[in-house]
Amino acid sequence: MKRFFGSLSNSTKLNTGGSLHEKIVLVSGGSRGIGLAIAKRAAKDGAIVIILAKTTEGSGNIYEAADEIRDLGGRALPLKVDIRDEDKLRDAIDEVVSVYGGLDIVINNASVMTLTKSLEMSADQYDIMNSVNTRGTFLLSKYAAPFLAGSKNPHILNICPPLNLDPKWFSQHCAYTISKYGMSMCTIGMSEEFKELRIGVNALWPKTLIATAATMNLLGKNQVLAKSRHEDIMAEAAHIILTNSSKSITGQFFIDEDVLKSVGINEFSKYKLNQSTKEQDLMLNLFVDRK
Repeated sequence: MKRFFGSLSNSTKLNTGGSLHEKIVLVSGGSRGIGLAIAKRAAKDGAIVIILAKTTEGSGNIYEAADEIRDLGGRALPLKVDIRDEDKLRDAIDEVVSVYGGLDIVINNASVMTLTKSLEMSADQYDIMNSVNTRGTFLLSKYAAPFLAGSKNPHILNICPPLNLDPKWFSQHCAYTISKYGMSMCTIGMSEEFKELRIGVNALWPKTLIATAATMNLLGKNQVLAKSRHEDIMAEAAHIILTNSSKSITGQFFIDEDVLKSVGINEFSKYKLNQSTKEQDLMLNLFVDRK
């Protein structure tokens, strides 16, 4: 039985050296973690970054994120939006286009993770994950696409895994898997549907565990710090993908490490949280099999 769907990154020719200067980049869930890292990497190029998230107070809020982006030379627009709210999501995109005159890149990063077995999963937990992960990705892409079509190099990048149908990825957290694979199926479907609009639609997923607040809350801080990488590896991989041509790179499921290898980067030690941890002892991420 075929367990995988999607092209592997090491079969795709990627180029490096491109810039996101003056590009209008919208990042959902961009106030912290992987989303913020991708936003900050774009800011180093002088991108205009829109932070789309609902956190306005405390750690990881949209205003602190916007300040970090500005400190790196980018321009930032923080927008308080719950992507489950269709009207506010649509209004936010209209505001971005009204302020900046267009849209070049959308990063579908917003995600909810609850690693609970089916018998313990509540209906509310199931609904939240699917409304943020799958439905949020679908709606943001849907409403952004007409404006992305006006860009010279439009991209949608979904932070989701290749489709791996091995039952082990369903047995312990079926509902979460369904919600993330929904994002993966958006990648497959929209990459074909949006070809006539020249929009590149791709997916990016970390090979190893990434030390975000969510993973530390679920797995424990000490274990995560000893076995994971930080978000910058995902940010660098995203930057490489987004500076390639949307017409030639679409419908791909990329793994962060493989993206870097494809452009000649083979040293990853700087991304480890604990420098004494050997590369082979890093914890593989969900949906990633050891080769």
